[in-house]
Amino acid sequence: MNIKTFYFNPYREATYVVTRGEQKQCLIIDAGPYGEKEQQRLAEYISVEGLQPVGLLITHTHPDHICGLDFIERTYSVKAIIFPIEGPLAVPEWSSRIEVLRTPGHKEDCVCYYFPDENTLFTGDTLFEESIGRTDLPGGDMGTLRRSLARLMTLPDSTRVYPGHGFPTTIAHERQYNPFL
Repeated sequence: MNIKTFYFNPYREATYVVTRGEQKQCLIIDAGPYGEKEQQRLAEYISVEGLQPVGLLITHTHPDHICGLDFIERTYSVKAIIFPIEGPLAVPEWSSRIEVLRTPGHKEDCVCYYFPDENTLFTGDTLFEESIGRTDLPGGDMGTLRRSLARLMTLPDSTRVYPGHGFPTTIAHERQYNPFL
């Protein structure tokens, strides 16, 4: 699995472009490009790499994660997957398994996307490197978030975590160093 990270908008939201091996189909996880310059950066990368987006996965609907939604849907003729049902997610033209894990707490519509074959998890604003998503915004609830985090801690230690802000980490690192767990 190849993952290209873009940090967009004033909140440095992480938008991911995910490919598998030499395949040219890609998934975009979260839609953070804000404004023409950021949209151009994303479009240029996709064009230069010769990629074809086949899905847009949204981890939750806070504005910093969806401000580029219309641009991506319009430019690549993909429909965003928002509020997916928990369990296996079938994305046409994407051969890798994807599991949707509902992880409310930061916001009621939060989900994480787990790619079990690659042992990779995209957490949006549920889990960050040595931190967690805030719960003081509408839809946030600390008790609910703690239950969601406990669920993520059942994943293998070697699981690579790609959060909605900041830098990648692993479940093992978070289990040892995250003060909120």
